[in-house]
Amino acid sequence: MRLDKYLANMHIGSRSEVKLMIKKGLAAVNETVIKDPGFSVSEEDKVTVSGREVAYREHFYYMLNKPAGVVTATEDKRDETVLDLFPEELRRGLIPVGRLDKDTVGLLLIMDDGALAHELLSPAHHVDKKYLVRTDTPMKPEDAEEFAKGMSLKDGTELKPAILEISGADDCEALVTIREGKYHQIKRMLAHCGHSVVYLKRLSMGEVSLDPALKEGEYRELTEDEIALLLGIKE
Repeated sequence: MRLDKYLANMHIGSRSEVKLMIKKGLAAVNETVIKDPGFSVSEEDKVTVSGREVAYREHFYYMLNKPAGVVTATEDKRDETVLDLFPEELRRGLIPVGRLDKDTVGLLLIMDDGALAHELLSPAHHVDKKYLVRTDTPMKPEDAEEFAKGMSLKDGTELKPAILEISGADDCEALVTIREGKYHQIKRMLAHCGHSVVYLKRLSMGEVSLDPALKEGEYRELTEDEIALLLGIKE
């Protein structure tokens, strides 16, 4: 692999930016300064930039606290996308895992590991997704019973059982856990019970929970432990 491609793939900068770094003598391979962007390197080589080692990584995994008004897509001609919240040099190959509605906030996993993203979304793996929801009218115990049974919506959509945990302090607030991710699913389930959703926030996906330190619009890389939890889903 070319040195400039290696550094760009490791998110050090854009291809043009890393070429300039290399030509300035900031890059070294096995402790030898290399000024040729086309110099061939392998995953086993020790590559450094300005003295900092740039170890090879096959994939990148991020947690985003999605804000409202941003669409879950890699590109969109009209609206800002979740990838627009990342600097350009980090976007290469990244995809959102599943979708959050434009007005829904909270946890969204972003990664360049397509195989894992597919596994996380596969119905066969039953990955729980938990949300905080607020409705315009108080929810009732009968609504929780409807969720637990599964639903047949008027349009013929069949929905699997889900969990609705109504807050003891505010009947307009609840936690919802689903294992599917159908279009506007939670909104449609609550509409079936006679309620409109006024706020929806995803709190967790599988065993990975939204970092409370992340403000809306902020992101961070997943920790090794969080990545291991996600990879464990495939086993």
